[in-house]
Amino acid sequence: MTAEALSKVIVKGMEEKKASDILVMDLRKIKNSVADFFVICSGNSNTQLEAISESIEEEILKANEKPAKRLEGKANGEWVLMDYFDVVVHIFLKEKRHYYGLEELWGDAKTTRIN
Repeated sequence: MTAEALSKVIVKGMEEKKASDILVMDLRKIKNSVADFFVICSGNSNTQLEAISESIEEEILKANEKPAKRLEGKANGEWVLMDYFDVVVHIFLKEKRHYYGLEELWGDAKTTRIN
């Protein structure tokens, strides 16, 4: 599966649990980027962040893809990072997303807002 197709599967998992402000950032034309895509969303509580990450994992497995090579942040419930090699997922509490400002750090990326 291409990184672009994988990002669409991830977005579906986010939408299943009512993630807000979903953003797909295409980093393929950015020199020295760490991945081809970032898929970012926000949630309202640590419980919702966990539900979103579990929904993404379910959609990935349904698509016969491998689980994330790295999963961090589920315990603290403020920012969950899921690394699928070419696609990196960031699930934030709204205030933490604003604080870290990933969209600004990768401002040269082509972005697509989902909702």
